[in-house]
Amino acid sequence: MPPRKKPKSNPKNVPVDDKVSNGASVSEVEEEPRPTSPRTRSRGAKADGAGAAAGDGDAQGAATGEAKQRRNARRKYGGGGTTSADAAAMDAAIGAQPTGLPPKPRGRGARSNTADSDSIMEAVVKVFCVHTEPNYSLPWQRKRQYSSSSSGFLLPGRRILSNAHCVDHYTQVKVKRRGSDVKFVASVLSVGTECDIALLTVEDDAFWEGVEPVTFGELPQLQDAVTVVGYPIGGDTMSVTSGVVSRIEVTAYMHGSSELLGIQIDAAINSGNSGGPAFNEAGECVGIAFQSLKHEDAENIGYIIPTPVIQHFLTDYARHGRYTGFPCLGVEWQKLENPDLRAALKMQPDQKGVLIRRVEPTSAVSEVLRQNDVLLSFDGVGIANDGTVPFRSGERISFSYLVSNKYTDEEAELVVLQDGAPRTVRVGLRAPVRLVPFHTRGLPPSYFICAGLVFTAVTVPYLRSEYGKEYDFDAPVKLLEKMMHGMAAKPDEQVVVLSQVLASEVNLGYEEICNTQVLALNGVPITNLAELVSRVDACQEQYLCLDLEYNTKVVLETGKAKASTPEIMAVHCISHDRSPDLLAKPAAAPADAEAAPAVAAEPVVNGPSGSEAGPAAAAAGKGAGKGRGARR
Repeated sequence: MPPRKKPKSNPKNVPVDDKVSNGASVSEVEEEPRPTSPRTRSRGAKADGAGAAAGDGDAQGAATGEAKQRRNARRKYGGGGTTSADAAAMDAAIGAQPTGLPPKPRGRGARSNTADSDSIMEAVVKVFCVHTEPNYSLPWQRKRQYSSSSSGFLLPGRRILSNAHCVDHYTQVKVKRRGSDVKFVASVLSVGTECDIALLTVEDDAFWEGVEPVTFGELPQLQDAVTVVGYPIGGDTMSVTSGVVSRIEVTAYMHGSSELLGIQIDAAINSGNSGGPAFNEAGECVGIAFQSLKHEDAENIGYIIPTPVIQHFLTDYARHGRYTGFPCLGVEWQKLENPDLRAALKMQPDQKGVLIRRVEPTSAVSEVLRQNDVLLSFDGVGIANDGTVPFRSGERISFSYLVSNKYTDEEAELVVLQDGAPRTVRVGLRAPVRLVPFHTRGLPPSYFICAGLVFTAVTVPYLRSEYGKEYDFDAPVKLLEKMMHGMAAKPDEQVVVLSQVLASEVNLGYEEICNTQVLALNGVPITNLAELVSRVDACQEQYLCLDLEYNTKVVLETGKAKASTPEIMAVHCISHDRSPDLLAKPAAAPADAEAAPAVAAEPVVNGPSGSEAGPAAAAAGKGAGKGRGARR
């Protein structure tokens, strides 16, 4: 809940408590003392004078009357806060209707635009979700379902915003308003994996009676006060925590394994806070709580998704009717801070930029950029030798921020230095294609079984299922190399592995093979799992000869292999020899036929800390790692 205005004077310097109007105890919202600027010095004061220290009755009484008059005036205007230009555009993007209310008065030096706290808190809801995750190690099964609770808030146009990881692999989603005992079934309209945002709605009209949605504010400044409202673990009622903005930069989004603009705050963000809004002192929403940093050397470091990222998600949904993702250049780059390196690249003293190390073959810039080119500017903004660009007054930020502001159907103008000569090119931007996807977009994993040999496509959830949370240390080096540095040559390319061998007489001697990449079938390279299935189905040769990584060979007689498959499946209670996405494909598709990837190319590495409560909370210990990859 945003702090209310404090009395203009406190002549006796009596300490005032930091409480909230819904009866929350001091311990729920109390902060450790910290140096404050004049901008934030009024954060902990009370507006209504309740509980004021004895001896200060006259000053507090006068302040109480003044605060009540302002609060009543605010309620007259609906208590929704002042809508900025960005918020108006966002409301239009999600189909909000104009309210017809007059603009709230603004007085110089006064916070007359502060929203009513009760109205703000009424817009925060509790989200209940039942998850049923796929079993990536046994892809024909699903894991036992579990429940979680998180937070969300209401938008114009009968919409609800929350986090993507709060509804990951959902089978049922329900929401409950503050002070209500009724849970309403919600439907998921769109899930933005990279930005960790989910858009929900409720069809029941009773849910929307008397609601007043939040309005969005501008990107806050450093040291601005923020208040996070949500339903974290430790109780069933709403919780309010306060802090200040301590950093704004391109941040690692753990759920989407992406790097987007993020705001670091020192307010506590715990499991269940995810999806809750963060308000400024004017009662405007400036972000969504989504992760925190858990480290022995760090305390009270939380992160919120800022309004530019939220607006990008909402506008993308309004344009396409679905989430299409954040674009990327599809290059790996290197800093050019060394003068000898710049001289070797024929750069002039006044030229700055970054060195292009690798270009992804599936990216749009692969047609115009080459290895060892120098990227000088993006959309007219010069890039420094350390890869940063100007950001607001006196700040700099990674140039990937400029890329993430674009949409997947837009073009960008690049200035590159090729062999010492500058060149201006225009390229279309598109979402990245991952050789090893970080997410499956809620789809079940693909698999294929032949003669007890289980084949699947490698994804990060699969590696985590096989090797645990420390998969990036325990998984085979060759698979990790594909995940970290591999680039897809085609949009549908996958890393296909022989996951395991269901022991039988027909596959005698191969039982120990597991998680080994399949390179070729009968001498022909394999591009993806769908291609492997079609070639096995169409094979008329005497033997199925598989070439695996580490120079491993698997040879089976074709007739025996196909005939033994149903019996092996019956022993292991497997209903189909392939996943549903492969059932729909022709049995004998041409080898060069274009096959859609079984797993969508959308990134995820780790669910963020401060996410769901319940069994899922065990996976929520990792904070937002700050290691910077060079791929943008």
